[in-house]
Amino acid sequence: MGKPTGFLEIDRLDRPYEKVEARKTTWQEFVKPLAEPDLRRQAARCMDCGVPFCHSGCPVNNLIPDWNNLIYREQWQVALEALHSTNNFPEFTGRICPAPCEAACTLNIDDNPVTIKTVECAIVDRGWEENWIQPQPPSHRTGKRVAVIGSGPAGLACAQQLARAGHGVTLIEKNDRIGGLLRYGIPDFKMEKHLIDRRMRQMAAEGVEFRTGVEVGRALSFTRLMESCDAVVLAGGAEWSRDLEVPGRELAGIHFAMDFLPQQNRRVAGDHEAKAAPAGTITAKGKHVIVIGGGDTGSDCIGTSVRQGAASITQLEILPRPPAKENKALTWPDWPLKLRTSSSQEEGCERDWAVLTKRALGRNGQLEALDCVRINWRSGPDGRPQMQELPGSGFTLKADLVLLAMGFLGPLRAGMIEESGVALDARGNVRASMADYRTSIPKVFAAGDMRRGQSLVVWAIREGRQCARAVDEFLMGESLLPR
Repeated sequence: MGKPTGFLEIDRLDRPYEKVEARKTTWQEFVKPLAEPDLRRQAARCMDCGVPFCHSGCPVNNLIPDWNNLIYREQWQVALEALHSTNNFPEFTGRICPAPCEAACTLNIDDNPVTIKTVECAIVDRGWEENWIQPQPPSHRTGKRVAVIGSGPAGLACAQQLARAGHGVTLIEKNDRIGGLLRYGIPDFKMEKHLIDRRMRQMAAEGVEFRTGVEVGRALSFTRLMESCDAVVLAGGAEWSRDLEVPGRELAGIHFAMDFLPQQNRRVAGDHEAKAAPAGTITAKGKHVIVIGGGDTGSDCIGTSVRQGAASITQLEILPRPPAKENKALTWPDWPLKLRTSSSQEEGCERDWAVLTKRALGRNGQLEALDCVRINWRSGPDGRPQMQELPGSGFTLKADLVLLAMGFLGPLRAGMIEESGVALDARGNVRASMADYRTSIPKVFAAGDMRRGQSLVVWAIREGRQCARAVDEFLMGESLLPR
């Protein structure tokens, strides 16, 4: 324990943001790091609990009290080693993870958790600045070949772990650049893409081969891939977007969030418009934008629309407005349901809850408005919540652009899933257990959102690491890789 009385003496201090008016004009990250003395003081607030609930709150089980203590004692390089022992890419999670570890922190009982995410990000950023982070090539090669399909956080973590175990790893990505949703789903103002490129250089030096622009099940036969590999990992994510099934859905101006967000990421990367938007440009500039869906993807649509110059932005959520504060006695240390306001929402949007879209209205094939109604949620006969429309509550919203951010139903079926014939679970995800990550097909494994469904980056990294160990055990009979 760094400072036994630290949590009593030191107030919580987190990273500040650039002012809204300044950050709206750029696509760069706008979170300002804390100065080193402030970081050491924040790390000193850690209580080093006898039962550190932050461990269970963190999906990768980061050794949080350990590296907090090390930062307080200015042992940065040792802290980096502890951080990397559980997390391949803390610079990703230190920027875009919602920090369930902080929700589980004992100090969150009175709403003042340790700034775990901030300390984590500072450790790895310092590691890159000091050149402490170097490739870790294996001491021997096994001669085994593994193909990892999908280069999101699960695929990246799995590929890196397997390469370090000595296997020949090929990471296959259907897009033109590596990164999956990290590259083409997360806006640059939340995570700049040079962070991915930097890790790619490290992984290439460790022996990972990258193949982009190759869609398995279309450009490359799954059967042929199986014949050339000793094991295959499916880490293609959950890309099947939930649709809005209402009259008028066919009107021009209604788009999935994942058709909208990648275009801007490609523009920031320097792609010309024909490459960034081959099916036609989707832009919020000068438009009245409605975002349907209240999660992270919806928030990313808001921040992107703000920067593109939308005339107005309204975010609709079908669920009721959450309480401003959770009941700690009922929820802690679990992730609480409470009202949260993202940095993008702070930049300018109207938010409305318990709203159901009934139809899209337009003329000459072009969207002009949405008809909506307010709903109430009640328990049905089976105890499950059911929505009821409130009589006389209908209203119309002007809309030039509607972005659908209502979540994902699982992996896309066409292509790889259909050709492979891999079994799916009741939710439509690839069926594989967390014990061994094996699918219904011999020597084929699955990890990340493709296996567990839509989830967090930190869960994807955990699954990629655990799946790598399962593959290593399958190939070699035993494994020294951590779970």
